[in-house]
Amino acid sequence: MDQRLVLLTQLIKLGAAAAIASALVRSRDFKRLLFLENPSLRQKISLVSFISFPFLLGVWVREHVPNFLAADLALEACILMGVLSGPLVGMFGAVLVSLPALMHREYATLPFNIAVAVIAGVLRNLASDPEEVWSFSPFIDLSIYRWLRKMVRHPQIDWQTSFFLVIVLLQWARIEIGRRAFGQIFYLDAPPWWRLIAIYATTVATVAIPLKIWNAARIQLKLEEHERLLVQARMEALQSQINPHFLFNTLNSISSLVRVDPDTARMLIVKLANILRRLLRQTDAFLRLRDELEFIDDYLDIEVVRFGPDKLRVLKFLDPASMDAMVPSMLLQPLVENCIKHGLSPKIDGGCIVMRSRMTEEKLTIELQDDGVGMPVDDNRSDGSGMGIGIQNVKERLKVLYGGTAHLNISSGDGIGTLITIELPVLDEAAASALTPVAEPQFTSAPRYAARPSTLR
Repeated sequence: MDQRLVLLTQLIKLGAAAAIASALVRSRDFKRLLFLENPSLRQKISLVSFISFPFLLGVWVREHVPNFLAADLALEACILMGVLSGPLVGMFGAVLVSLPALMHREYATLPFNIAVAVIAGVLRNLASDPEEVWSFSPFIDLSIYRWLRKMVRHPQIDWQTSFFLVIVLLQWARIEIGRRAFGQIFYLDAPPWWRLIAIYATTVATVAIPLKIWNAARIQLKLEEHERLLVQARMEALQSQINPHFLFNTLNSISSLVRVDPDTARMLIVKLANILRRLLRQTDAFLRLRDELEFIDDYLDIEVVRFGPDKLRVLKFLDPASMDAMVPSMLLQPLVENCIKHGLSPKIDGGCIVMRSRMTEEKLTIELQDDGVGMPVDDNRSDGSGMGIGIQNVKERLKVLYGGTAHLNISSGDGIGTLITIELPVLDEAAASALTPVAEPQFTSAPRYAARPSTLR
């Protein structure tokens, strides 16, 4: 074989290894398998099946395409499968990769590849930390230096250096077997010594390149997982702010009735217990708008008793198509509380809260409007700043959950009331696909709150 072709083959092998590794990592299932810290036997077999298929094709291409020897990366594939999945599953992958060679009557390939996978798998089991596999690099000069420094104090075997030497020895073994069993196993041999060094170096790099590419995908998945956990932690922190805030204001409402009407106060305590029970059961970040409105109804039961049906009326203009849309839990309660506390409570004759919802193919719009005292022009800020913890909390939760695709706008004027508008992306795909043209909103002419007797004096 032309010696220059041997060197060119080594360069092409590096590109082939990078191409195969990059193609595999585009699969979401493959990345998920790489991310698993303690995969099951079935998951390991799936991982090995992913890896073995393109390398199996490479062996087939080497046998059927003249002068394309760089496609055969069977040795490197067996090392990768053994070191990633262990000796047992690595043997399974070695058998798959060896099938085209067996069909080509290279009978020594199968036992050799199985031995390679077993050795690599045993070496994986000897690693003190599974992350040692992913940190492997063909440039082991620093690893050797650190190992020598450790050896002075605490004699031990360095896994990185051992893996490097095992790869070199396995390539040497293949060359020696190929020289003595000509035609039984594929190998490249190119004396003098400097060409052999190039072959050994290429083998080490061909193992390291996929590990580096796949490790980059694992790191990306870890960052995404950490970001998800961070968002979850922020949501739980925001939820923990809402619950005491809501509880504090509700207890104030009940305290105003303790001496005036103890029976009604006891009834409200029972309702508050039901609300808190529901809050404790609510662990999902999202729920249907229908369920959120039922929670608001329970909350308004307490507030209507406090203000009286003559001073607090609730009207609803609700699009039926929007009832199954998904919204963040505890989204509306702080807003309704803001309408009552800052809009209607200072007004002597009370007022009305109007709820509206409408659905389009792209967004859900929810409006809360009161005819209370409103806000002075200086305090009328559309971003909700200056409106207290409730509004700010809702604003922050929308930002965490939706980024810039959700909007909360507040428009108000001194003496003319306040309008809060929320625009949310439609998250329920089933509801969006079954969406019909928006019907005329239904008007609840006799809300349940208007029938309750006033208990305020």
